[in-house]
Amino acid sequence: MALFSASVVFAQADGGPDGATMKETEAGIPVADPLVKEKCGACHSADAKGNMTRISWVRTTPEGWSQAIKRMVSLNGLSITPEESRAIVKSLSSSHGLAPEEARPVMYLPEKRMLDETNIPNETMRGACAACHSFAQPLSWRRSKLEWKQLQDLHVALYSQADAQYRRPAEDSEQPAGRDPKDKMNRGEYALTYMPKVAPLHTPEWAAWSARQRNPRLAGEWLVVASVPGKGRFVGDYVVAPGKAADEFTTQVTLRSLADGTTISRSGTGIVYAGYSWRGSSQGTGAARPDDLTSAAREAMWFAPDQQSATGRWFWGSYQEFGYDVKLVRATAAPTVLAVAPGPVKAGAKAVQVRILGNNLPAAPGVADIDLGEGVSVTKIVSATPKELVVTADIAPGATSGPRDVSIAGAVLEQAFPVYRKIDYIKATPETSLARLGGVKFPKGYQQFEAIGYENGLDGKPNTADDIAVGPVPADWSMQEFMSVYYDDDTKYVGALSPTAFFTPAEEGPNPARRFGRNNYGEVWVVATAKNERDKFGKPLSARSYMVVTVPLYKMIDQPEVSR
Repeated sequence: MALFSASVVFAQADGGPDGATMKETEAGIPVADPLVKEKCGACHSADAKGNMTRISWVRTTPEGWSQAIKRMVSLNGLSITPEESRAIVKSLSSSHGLAPEEARPVMYLPEKRMLDETNIPNETMRGACAACHSFAQPLSWRRSKLEWKQLQDLHVALYSQADAQYRRPAEDSEQPAGRDPKDKMNRGEYALTYMPKVAPLHTPEWAAWSARQRNPRLAGEWLVVASVPGKGRFVGDYVVAPGKAADEFTTQVTLRSLADGTTISRSGTGIVYAGYSWRGSSQGTGAARPDDLTSAAREAMWFAPDQQSATGRWFWGSYQEFGYDVKLVRATAAPTVLAVAPGPVKAGAKAVQVRILGNNLPAAPGVADIDLGEGVSVTKIVSATPKELVVTADIAPGATSGPRDVSIAGAVLEQAFPVYRKIDYIKATPETSLARLGGVKFPKGYQQFEAIGYENGLDGKPNTADDIAVGPVPADWSMQEFMSVYYDDDTKYVGALSPTAFFTPAEEGPNPARRFGRNNYGEVWVVATAKNERDKFGKPLSARSYMVVTVPLYKMIDQPEVSR
C-alpha cells in the first residue's frame, strides 16, 4: 500500500534505522492550499519554502490521495468532513499528482481491469511488490529516494510478512555488476535501486504538465464507441454539461447496439482531477440482472491533454467485473467515422453489406468517395444519413488478410475491420479469470467469456505477433476439471456456465454434500468449441480458459467516493 502514516515514528521523521543519516536531499513541491495546510499541518510541518513533510515529496493519483486520507483518519485520528476530503483530493491531485503521460500506463488500476500484468520487470520486483498487490500500485506514485525508503520501512512496521519478503535474496541475474557474489543484494535493496529510477519525484513530464495544466473545458457533444464482452459493440452520443464547479460535469449518454439496434440511455456526473483524469458515476433505468447494461456504474477515463478524445472504462458489480470499454471523440462539424459493422469480411465475398457508423457523414456520397481499403471495392450506396452509411462491397479473392482503414470525406478510422481468409484457431477469453462465491452473506463475482477467432499471420504460426484477430465466433461452452486436486469434482460444485458463456458461481460457505464438507471453491477449464470453424482434420476448433472460483473478498480496499 503506497501510503504513509504519522503514527510510525521513523516513517514520519528520519526514515528508520539509519536515523539521522537519512535526510531529504531532493527539492520538494510546495503546498499552497490553505485547507491542506489546516487539515494536515498538525502532523506534517511546513518549512520556509512551503514544503510539508512527506506530502511535498510524493505525487499520486486521486485514488492514492483518497487512500492516504483514509489512513490518516484510521491511524492518526484526522478529523475531516467528506466535503473537505474531496477538496483536498482535488487540490493534491492537481498540485501533487501525475502527468497524463505518467498516469496512462497504470489507468488499468482505477479502471478496475482484471489482467495479467506485463510491466513487472523481473521476479525480484514481483516478490518485493506484486506479491501482495498489483504492480500498478507503486507505479501510481512518484517519490523521492528517501520517500521510497520510508515507504519500505512503513511496510515492515505495518505488515508482518513484508520484512521476510524484502530480506529474501534477489535473483542472481539482478545483482549489480562488481558486487561481491557473497554479498548478495536482497529484494528490498533491489527495489530501492529500481523504484527511484522508474518513478522519481521530479520528471520532465510533470514539469511540463505543471506549466500546461488548465481547467477542463469538456462541455459539449461527444461521440462514444463502447464494447462489452458478450454483449458486442455500441456507438452513441455523450453530452457533457457544466456542473457546480469548473472541474465538475453532468452527462447524458445514448448508446445503440450494432448487433440488434437496442438503445441504452444513461445519465451521470463526473469530476476531472488534474485537468485530464475523469472520475464519475452514471446509471440507467435499472438493473434486473447482474450484467444489466443499465446498471449503476463508476467511470474512470483518461482525457488527452488537447481535450479532444478520451479512453476508459465504465464498470459495475461488487467486484467491478462488468463494464463498458469506451472511447470518446469530440463532435465537430467535420465528418467522423466511429465503427464498421458487421466487422470481419472474408476474402472473395461478394455483395457484402457494410454499415459505416459516424457523425456528419456525407448526405449524398458517391461510390468513389468511400475507401474501404486494399482489395475491398464499394459497389453500391444502399442508404446515407449523417449518422450511418450502408454500402455493398466486394472483397477480392486475393485480398491480403489484415485490418483495413476506412476513409470518407477526409475522415479516417484506422483498423476499422479485418479481412481474413480463414480462422486458424480460437481463444477462449479471458484466458485466465477469477470468479467469487457468494449469495449468502457476500455478493457473487461473475465472469463472462467469449470465443475469439484468429488467422495465422505471414509466418503461418499461431500465437505469434503477426496473427490477425478476426473477432467473436459462435461457440458451444462447457467446463472441464482442472487437475490440481484429485477427486474434488470442482465442475460439479463451483457454479454453472450458461450457453452464452456467462458463469454464475455457487454459494459461499461449507457444503455438506462435498467431500470433507469443503467450500465450493475450485479450479476449472472453461472450454469453447466453435460451431462453424474447423481445423485441417475437419474437427471443430476449440480452446480453453483457466478459471479460479474462490472465496468472497472479505475486505475490499477501494475508493468509490473518488467517483462521486
